[in-house]
Amino acid sequence: MRPGGNRGWLLRLVIAFSFAQGAVSMARPAVSYRALALGADERAIGVIAGVYALLPLFAAVPLGRRTDHGRCAPLLPVGVVLIAGGCALSGTANSLAAMAAWSGVMGLGHLSFVIGAQSIVARQSAPQDQDRNFGHFTIGASLGQLVGPIAAGALIGGSDMAGTSALALLVAGAVAAVSFVSLWRIEHRDRPKSRTGRGDRVPVHRILRTRGVPAGIFISLAVLSATDILTAYLPVVGEHRGIAPSVIGLLLSLRAAATIACRLVMTPMLRLLGRAALLTTTCLLGALLCAGIALPVPVWGLAVILALLGFCLGVGQPLSMTTVVQAAPDEARSTALALRLTGNRLGQVAAPAAAGLVAGVAGVAAPFVMLGALLLIASGLGLRQGRTGAAEPESTERRGRTPSAPEPERR
Repeated sequence: MRPGGNRGWLLRLVIAFSFAQGAVSMARPAVSYRALALGADERAIGVIAGVYALLPLFAAVPLGRRTDHGRCAPLLPVGVVLIAGGCALSGTANSLAAMAAWSGVMGLGHLSFVIGAQSIVARQSAPQDQDRNFGHFTIGASLGQLVGPIAAGALIGGSDMAGTSALALLVAGAVAAVSFVSLWRIEHRDRPKSRTGRGDRVPVHRILRTRGVPAGIFISLAVLSATDILTAYLPVVGEHRGIAPSVIGLLLSLRAAATIACRLVMTPMLRLLGRAALLTTTCLLGALLCAGIALPVPVWGLAVILALLGFCLGVGQPLSMTTVVQAAPDEARSTALALRLTGNRLGQVAAPAAAGLVAGVAGVAAPFVMLGALLLIASGLGLRQGRTGAAEPESTERRGRTPSAPEPERR
């Protein structure tokens, strides 16, 4: 099927991603609460959150290489199995070390699913439709992030924090398994794939030197780190400020709802501002709002901050996907997406660990100031991209009218 044709596959992919991401978004705060019930402190929470990204950090590029020279769809059921198993086994673990290990399995499953899914979107979307299709694809993630924390907050609470958080993790495993119902006819089988020798593969260093790829990777890293630390550390902030788990779940879901709203109106925002200006503005506002979480604001003020922050964070992920895909050589798009995910996972390892150290020294609100600094750097990179013209929509449209993109090939 020609790219840009029937998009029923995209709807099925969004549904599957909603359940898979919902399971992960439900499990992440549940893991934090269960770890707290088992005696973890802020540093231990940071380590467990970092292990979630450790296995994927080493697996991303090999999976991307495999996907560039084969089918993408087999990674989806593998990812669902690992997510479901990691969630369920985290719920039965009785030590912090076991929880960290199964959290890593969950992260590996999420990575497998996302690499396969993003590669399908890149492969089956016409170039001029990639911003829109990646935006719609990430709505699946936002739907999961909307429902997951609410479900976790509804199940966790009372005097038996260890028991209720374990129940939430078991339910999360069951939610992940529901993804199987829409994993059919997602990838078009009639597209020929070259299985050229390994010597023909584009070197990683060449991909990383392509203009637009490093900035796209860092912006994605900063935005995902903000989302990840919000999920892992807002429960800790709630514990210190006396906010109930159910309210924390609603606040996290409010952020996800604002992200969905952002992605629904992304196309007109792109027409109005252009990609570079939109990335720069939202990262800058996100930096200020992250720092605002560190202030002792009331719950309603925290809700306003998180809603605005969710809207700003909704831009970075889909636009960084398009930036990386359109900058990378055609035969290495999945590898480029995998490098982007490697950067994400590197951030998910380093940022929670750094957040744990900062929280242990300066208090639980300090990691959000650190996130603000990270997003400020991302804003500067977005501005720099705008000055070089690497991320302007006009350039995207010109690339969309040609079958290949020779300019990055020469770099």
